[in-house]
Amino acid sequence: MLQPKKTKYRKQQKGKMKGNSQRGHELAFGSFGIKTLESAWITGRQIEAARQAVTRHMKREGQIWIRIFPDKPVTKKPAEVRMGKGKGAPEYFVARVTPGRIMFEADGVPVDIAKEALRLAAQKLPVKTKFVVRRDYVE
Repeated sequence: MLQPKKTKYRKQQKGKMKGNSQRGHELAFGSFGIKTLESAWITGRQIEAARQAVTRHMKREGQIWIRIFPDKPVTKKPAEVRMGKGKGAPEYFVARVTPGRIMFEADGVPVDIAKEALRLAAQKLPVKTKFVVRRDYVE
């Protein structure tokens, strides 16, 4: 499961996710990618499930890049604990994504295989996504 090796602070506040993605909104490495159309927190487990789906469909050919990393800790209190007594312990990590963010990129496979692989990945994620192709891509 993806998580940072070390963090400066154990706990973080929730924060707001307003506006579109200011960075990471263009293809940087591959010829194909999936771009999010919504804001959400994406857990390390969801990213890993999507990665496995892509790798299996591409039969380990080509290359994939994961452009998001879960660096925000989410805390949770144990079940049946009364209110108060401080903030809960960190449970898992999430990546914040806003509309326009490229989450996965692929290259080295035909467009139809890449499209299907990234569609399978998108099914594992809690956001609406869009398949994008590099502008200068030639079949």
